[in-house]
Amino acid sequence: MKNRGDDRTLDKSDFEGLSEFRHQMRKFERFSETASRANGMTPLQYLLLLHIKGLPGREFAYVGELAERLQAKPHGVAALISRCELRGLVKRRPSARDGREVQVHLMKKGEGFLTKLAGLHRAELRSIRGSFPTLVLGSAT
Repeated sequence: MKNRGDDRTLDKSDFEGLSEFRHQMRKFERFSETASRANGMTPLQYLLLLHIKGLPGREFAYVGELAERLQAKPHGVAALISRCELRGLVKRRPSARDGREVQVHLMKKGEGFLTKLAGLHRAELRSIRGSFPTLVLGSAT
């Protein structure tokens, strides 16, 4: 991991803040996992749909972009896309700009799942607003 230039010594409050941040982040991840499964999807399927819809400026995503957003290998994302395609959640289309690229589009069924789950996630985020501590990262000098 790269040093970001902050060489100051960490104190107890830094560790407490980082611990609380990770705790709150994990609680949200657990909520997301549970909500996804309760609505008939895996957490990764939900994230795939979210990232397709959430890319700025267009209504599709390329496999490489999805791999980056999911922090996964492209071949693993391609397998995830295949599983979602079998369920009628997404559809692959060849790219007009480059025949080697594949666009991944949400289908109506995928939009329905995504809209419901995204609403639940937004409500959960609103309920925990203020739970994340302000982390003192120090100043770079």
